[in-house]
Amino acid sequence: MNMKEGNCRLLLFDLDGTLLRSDKIISQATLKALYGCREKGIQIGISTSRGERNALPFIEELQPDISITSAGALVKYNGETIYKAEFSKEQTRQMIAAAREICGADCEITVDTADAHYWNYRMDPRKQDPSWGDSIYTDFKDFEEGALKICVEIFEENQAMRLRERLEGCDCIRFSDGYWYKFTRKTATKERAIEKMCSVCRIRPEEITAFGDDLADIGMLKLCGTGIAMGNAVPELKKQADLIIAGNDEDGIAQYLAAAFGVL
Repeated sequence: MNMKEGNCRLLLFDLDGTLLRSDKIISQATLKALYGCREKGIQIGISTSRGERNALPFIEELQPDISITSAGALVKYNGETIYKAEFSKEQTRQMIAAAREICGADCEITVDTADAHYWNYRMDPRKQDPSWGDSIYTDFKDFEEGALKICVEIFEENQAMRLRERLEGCDCIRFSDGYWYKFTRKTATKERAIEKMCSVCRIRPEEITAFGDDLADIGMLKLCGTGIAMGNAVPELKKQADLIIAGNDEDGIAQYLAAAFGVL
């Protein structure tokens, strides 16, 4: 165990591509290792771009001490909300209108709210990914909810640039596994959420070991004491990581925790 690992008080995991295998399951080896770490007094957290509703099956399975959802827009500690960065109803309507103006009236959109996940996909997302949880179909006409996160599918880079410019008060990142772009408040990123969490939970960033695989995880890995990239991570993230471990389908996390913390 190195000095950073000896100081670790919180293990913080992205979900898709990291803690979850490609079949959207947390392996038994990984679960056993996590339970072993918890028995040693190390807290467990998730930090995901999924909304809380879409992450609920894994939250119920893990019972994390910390949950950061909607890419940093919602933070809970022991089930209690400690930070929320939300767009107003009017701002949400304006963002949806801007997306349709620039990307086409039929562009696909998802909206995370504090209580639900809304979508207008041409194909039910639950048929593509059963782990996605309860989602509500809407055409977004007369939408009357404030959003934590809005995602838009954009195939043309010039359209994505125009929408970024229009929504200049937002943090925008593209997910590497498709053409989806997420828009949250500037203050709603994974790293900002960690800073908010640390101020409440009295944990220092250097006492956190964070795991990720995608562009949205770069700030998180750079902020935390130990930043670990999965073997399947995008190259940009690997360049910023302190360590690269085996991929999400190879029990990379279980192997790392066994070696670093002596859990089997």
